[in-house]
Amino acid sequence: MSNVPASISSADPASAVRAGAGASAEQWADWRWHMRHRVTTLAQLSRWVRVTPDEAKAVNDSRGKYRWSVTPYYASLMDPDDPTCPIRQQAVPALGEFLDFADADVDPVGDMFYRKTNRVVHKYPDRVIMMITESCPVYCRHCTRKFHTTDVNGTYFRDNEGGSFEEDLRYIADHPEIRDVLLTGGDPLSYRDTKLEEIISQLRSIPTVEIIRIGSRFPVLLPQRITDELCEMLSRYHPIWLNTHFNHPREITDESAAAVDRLLRHGIPVGNQTVLLKGINDSIPTMRKLMTELLRIRVRPYYLYHCDNVTGVSHFMTTIEKGWEIMEGLQGHITGFGVPQYVLTTKIGKIPIAKPAYTETGDGLRLRNYKGQEMTYPQRSQS
Repeated sequence: MSNVPASISSADPASAVRAGAGASAEQWADWRWHMRHRVTTLAQLSRWVRVTPDEAKAVNDSRGKYRWSVTPYYASLMDPDDPTCPIRQQAVPALGEFLDFADADVDPVGDMFYRKTNRVVHKYPDRVIMMITESCPVYCRHCTRKFHTTDVNGTYFRDNEGGSFEEDLRYIADHPEIRDVLLTGGDPLSYRDTKLEEIISQLRSIPTVEIIRIGSRFPVLLPQRITDELCEMLSRYHPIWLNTHFNHPREITDESAAAVDRLLRHGIPVGNQTVLLKGINDSIPTMRKLMTELLRIRVRPYYLYHCDNVTGVSHFMTTIEKGWEIMEGLQGHITGFGVPQYVLTTKIGKIPIAKPAYTETGDGLRLRNYKGQEMTYPQRSQS
């Protein structure tokens, strides 16, 4: 285990990590190099962490069931000695993925139910998602679409991923109420720039499409993907928005901050959708630090998702009460726009589930602030 990069002593830690990965500075800066050298075997994983017996068993049990891969960049963030490391838990298979949980579902949010074409899911009146791929740089162990992205035998696609987009684009053009299209997957930025531009340019040619959004974890899992060339291409099709998933403060690095900065300098707002995950970010101090660090790099906290009861993911679920506790630990302690909306995603849509800060009484509303102080606000007619 002496070749674990994080354990290499050097005056230049970044250089030590690159050396441990067998990469030059130029290669480390190239996202394609990372994609070609993703960790996909126990032997490769052992170069980065001291693999536990449980991790080894989970990796072996994943064969023929669940995909897994870790970019060298994201692997470099893992603690080599701690299997409870929040980065490691998100990327390395765990035995909890093979446990049975009551009411677990491969599609708890109804993507397949609301799918109208091979790729278009139309759940809300004015917006749709286009699932354009199954591929990801890292197959997050907590993925809501685990059946689509990570299950070797699963997919939400009706037809092959590589087929024509003609039907999908025609559906959007034929429904003028659709003004907002979210590209998702998998991770859309897994596609090369030219393929992405082909899709985006065709969407932009539909007069009723006002907003194009991209859902991607590349800023977190492989920020080198956010190149000037990519940003310049995207900037030709404004308004473009990007939402990502920072789930822990350790994911906010100089590289990820630089990736966000490139997007922002090209006029692309960046929002964040954190997933509440047991043993990873289910504490008030961790969540406060995550939200304040996001604001520091100019990423707007958007949603805090309650972890869905997804087959192979349920072991990450907390209680709703834990989510309420964390939300109350954020409200009032950080600036208002740094507090995300706590939501539960269901087959009938995203449901806000923040605990009310008031109760109705005969005298009016009994209000409670973040310190637990209370007052009565009388409700009187102003006529």
